[in-house]
Parts: sequence; structure tokens; C-alpha cells
Amino acid sequence: MDRHSQRMTLVAAAVLVPLVAACGSEHAGAGSGSGSVSPEPPVTGTHWRIESISSHGSTEHPGSTAHLRFDPKTGKAGGRLGCNHFSAAATVRDGNITLGSPTTTRMMCDASLMRTERTLLGVFNSTLKYRLEHGTLTLTCTNGTIIQAVEQK
Repeated sequence: MDRHSQRMTLVAAAVLVPLVAACGSEHAGAGSGSGSVSPEPPVTGTHWRIESISSHGSTEHPGSTAHLRFDPKTGKAGGRLGCNHFSAAATVRDGNITLGSPTTTRMMCDASLMRTERTLLGVFNSTLKYRLEHGTLTLTCTNGTIIQAVEQK
């Protein structure tokens, strides 16, 4: 994987982790089922696919294009914002993810992908709260944006 792709994967991960953490509200054992609970995937090192982005009263569903990964060895997040790849410094600690300034490719894509990308770029240079529950990573940003992601297997 080239350096640019690694950076993009880390940035995407930084975006997704807080989103997935904010969404889950059920507790294991609260509903019906077998009683067995699968272990949660780790926040770092997991390929997170962004399922939804909620901002300013609207929700976007970027499909399969937007994803991220936090690399604990390099301290970076990278992935794809919808159209372009990104990379940024990322620190994951104590329920928070701190993202630095992103480096991105500069492709022009469909208007809907670019809209998603602009929303995701708004969460960089900040600290996001994350919650991981029932396999969903919820990222809650200081600007009110909520990102939800699931593990891409």
C-alpha cells in the first residue's frame, strides 16, 4: 500500500471511530437472543466503512466508497472520504480521537460524493468522542456531526 493510501485510510478511520461510538445505546443482554456477545472489533487496525453521516439535520449514506482505518503503529488515520483518499495524524485514547490536518488527493467526482467529502473534511483538526457498541463505531464531533461506521470484513 503506498504512503498516500495509508494516510487516507487513517483519516477515514479517524472520522468513523467517533461516529460508530455515538450510535449504539443497547446493552448486551438487554434483548432476546442466545445471551452470547461477540467481542467488539478494536477501534485501531480495523477497516471501518462509513454507513451514515448526520450533520445539520440531514443524513447522508455514502454507500461503499467512504471508509477509514486508524493505524496505531504510525499514529495516523487514512482512507477514502467518498471521492478522494486522505491521511492525517490521529491519536486514539480514552474515548476520544484527535485528528490533525488531512492530506488528500484532488480528484473531482459526482456532486453527491463531493458533498459527503466536504462534510467529512469538517471533522479534522478536532477531537471526536467515540463509542463502540454492537459492532458500530460512532464518532461525535464538536461541530455536531455524527458519523457511524461498521467493520468492513
